[in-house]
Order: sequence, then C-alpha cells, then structure tokens
Amino acid sequence: MDDLSPQVFGYVLDILLKQGALDVFTQSVMMKKSRPGILLTVICPVDKIDICEEIIFRETTTLGIRQSIEKRSILEREIKIVNTKYGEVRVKIATKGKGDNKTIINVHPEYEDCSAIALKFNQPLTTIQKIALESFYSIS
Repeated sequence: MDDLSPQVFGYVLDILLKQGALDVFTQSVMMKKSRPGILLTVICPVDKIDICEEIIFRETTTLGIRQSIEKRSILEREIKIVNTKYGEVRVKIATKGKGDNKTIINVHPEYEDCSAIALKFNQPLTTIQKIALESFYSIS
C-alpha cells in the first residue's frame, strides 16, 4: 500500500492478531511508478482467511489481496516454570517425537518474565535469560 497512513498499520496488526492471525508483519517495498509502499503480510490458519481479508479490506486502502497456502511444520510446545534467585520464569520447551523418542529441540525463557525481572532488579535482560536457562537445565 502506498497511500495509507503508517499509523493505521499498528491498529490493523492488533485487530488481525486478536481475530486469529498467527503473525502479522510489514516490509518497506518499492512499488510501481517508483513509489515507496508497505507490504502487509498476514499468516493465518485457513479457517481465518475470510475474517482476515475482511479486516484488511475494511481497514486499509488496498484493492486486492494475494494469497498463498503454505505447509507448516511445528514442534510440540510446553511451558515449565523455573525458580531463579530473582523469581519465577516461564520457560518454553519445544520438542519433537513422542514418548521415549521425545527430544528437546529448543528451550527459551519467556521474554515478558525475563524483561520484568531485569527491570525490577536492574539487571541485563541477557543475564536473566541465562540464569533462567541454567535453572532449567539444572533440574532437567
């Protein structure tokens, strides 16, 4: 879009996410006639396409939407709470496989928990994230 106030994009992003979009992002692009514009990308489940299109047409100046269906592979996820010397932190654990074949692929402390603790205790965010990971691995 090359004719929409940039202020609108944050509003549209929030509405799309609340209505079931999995992710929404923008990119600066050069459009026809060498005009700078914004590309709005919405990733949503197939059953949310109609509502997302309705929101985009209603809230933006676009006259058309391109669609593509993509295959998605996802890992199983679970949240565990770990105790640190600064307090509790939720840790997201991504796994692959089932039962005895279950393998941890990725472990990541929740940003919101870590940032709140970092601010409260005047510590670097990365330090809190490291402490949370150390706590997770010490009990695993």
